[in-house]
Amino acid sequence: MAQKPDAELGDDFSYILRLAQADVDGLKPIGMGLTSIKGVGQRTALALCDVANVDGQKLGGHLNDEELAALNEAIDTYPSQVPLWMLNRQRDLTTGDEVHLFSVDVSMVHKEDIDRLRAHKSYRGVRHALGLRVRGQRTRSNGRSGLTLGVERKK
Repeated sequence: MAQKPDAELGDDFSYILRLAQADVDGLKPIGMGLTSIKGVGQRTALALCDVANVDGQKLGGHLNDEELAALNEAIDTYPSQVPLWMLNRQRDLTTGDEVHLFSVDVSMVHKEDIDRLRAHKSYRGVRHALGLRVRGQRTRSNGRSGLTLGVERKK
């Protein structure tokens, strides 16, 4: 999709929107622009637009205050509006609730999960601590990173 020149966008156009503690590009359709929020993919973004009754094809910069407020409320009430399989944190360990995490919460909870595995000294925690592959991949020939030693030529 080609971007429109600035003259056609209008005076009340917002180039950057602030939703869920993240910046959203106003030049993209809001259905795709929401994917810049951590924890929101394409399917989740379209579901948020449906819950908020906002057209997903509308440019993000053309949204009015009511539509932005509806999107913010949809983000707050998202877990109760969609099926359980669409949530990114089902059966949370500490609370046991079904929640969907957005922006900074995603990285914080991910780090806490890895720290918990390391503290338990489980297999996955040890692999995370050593910086090795965690999900059973082979490491004999692939995934070699770090210092490389080459072969020196004879003089």
